[in-house]
Amino acid sequence: MSVIEDALAALDLETKVKLLSGQDFWTLPAIPEIGLRSLVMSDGPIGLRGIGWRPDDPSIALPSPTALAATWDPELARTAGRALGQEARRKGVHVLLAPTVNLHRSPLGGRHFECYSEDPLLTGEIGAAYMAGVQDQGVGTTVKHFVANDSETDRFTVDVRVGERALRELYLAPFERIVGAGAWGVMAAYNGVNGSTMTEHADLQIGVLKREWGFDGVIVSDWTAARTTAPAANGGLDVVMPASGDPWGQALVAAVRSGEVPEEVIDDKVRRVLRLAARVGILDGAEPAVAESARPSTLDGAAVARKAATRSFVLARNEGGLLPLDPARLRTVAVSGALAADARVQGGGSALVQPAHVISPLDGLTAALAGEQTMAVGARPPRTRRWSTPPPSATPSAPTRAAGCRSPKVHSGPTSPVCSARPAGASSSVRRCPARTSAGWASRHPACHRPTSPSSRSPRVSRPPWAARTSWRSSASATSR
Repeated sequence: MSVIEDALAALDLETKVKLLSGQDFWTLPAIPEIGLRSLVMSDGPIGLRGIGWRPDDPSIALPSPTALAATWDPELARTAGRALGQEARRKGVHVLLAPTVNLHRSPLGGRHFECYSEDPLLTGEIGAAYMAGVQDQGVGTTVKHFVANDSETDRFTVDVRVGERALRELYLAPFERIVGAGAWGVMAAYNGVNGSTMTEHADLQIGVLKREWGFDGVIVSDWTAARTTAPAANGGLDVVMPASGDPWGQALVAAVRSGEVPEEVIDDKVRRVLRLAARVGILDGAEPAVAESARPSTLDGAAVARKAATRSFVLARNEGGLLPLDPARLRTVAVSGALAADARVQGGGSALVQPAHVISPLDGLTAALAGEQTMAVGARPPRTRRWSTPPPSATPSAPTRAAGCRSPKVHSGPTSPVCSARPAGASSSVRRCPARTSAGWASRHPACHRPTSPSSRSPRVSRPPWAARTSWRSSASATSR
């Protein structure tokens, strides 16, 4: 027998079931009797957060995955993945909860910055390269969110109705590509598809993912997404996260003993968890998937992030040959928006990391263009999220002029602040008319509330069967991955 089969044979039912649920928010339990150490998971697609998520333990912050896809460079995506795998090993993390390969369906999708593209082919190719890079370091990946989790509206209860062809050619395609390339994990989404919530969806999790595609890794629930005992266990879900609100535990033991869930189903799940543990090197006696000597050489993570950001820029047009900026030709440069100085470099949520430092647009321009600078912050952006903190000098006042500004033509209105960076020797000023930039954000603008056409969205039902199960909802918004 193999190490995995020997370990499985040594476990009683209660211990096997224990291994299928989180022991806390980020980890699976250790079982010293079989030489199994605790498996540690962590967010996310932009950087490796780690368990502590502390300012004194910063992370590399890669550009948005959308920017990474804009490079059209799988090898660069693989290098980015290797950098995050290296970070994972430094922080003691075994499995990275990434990549996110849902599709850009609408500009209103609140987590699209975590995803690559509206194109399933591009998403699959960049995602597969990213996955391979992380796993080159002997760190597992979790491809998410399986499947059709492309909208944040009612995401815990929405039932996405989608035809077979669209499901196969659009939504499943990136997952198929990345699973086929060897991903070790997949995350089951909150939403339902065609009448069944994904954590219980046997047709997709067992029929397509495990049998048709031959996936031999672990399917883990999105955080608090699992809501039932026997239906989720029989539907193909392998691991429930986190520990809080777990519907398995003793309830699953009872379901096995009553015959609702065959013990062979439990054995298959445990076998998958042990296989993942062996791959990442935390099961004694089993060879890890990547020997330490075979891991890539040490990478400069900051240099990788800078290269990815530089390669991601797409110049749509360059009227009058203005770019690159030439100080000898410039009189003034206006940088609009409160976030010019307080850079919003991340989207927040599960993808948020603590970078070692941030260079704002104003910092970059100031360093590149010598001369006098004046700044007027203008209106305070709404604090819609705890991680969106406007500069302390921001005020919701009427138009003002920057202190010490020599020209009355530099305006700061209630809709868009302005910074004017004046190159050395320049004498004239620039006037900028108010425009929709910071105040109100996009979500408050009428254009953002136009109803989408039937062809641009998936039909949904308002109260699918699982929506009545409300015990899991109280903390879901704060813990979703």
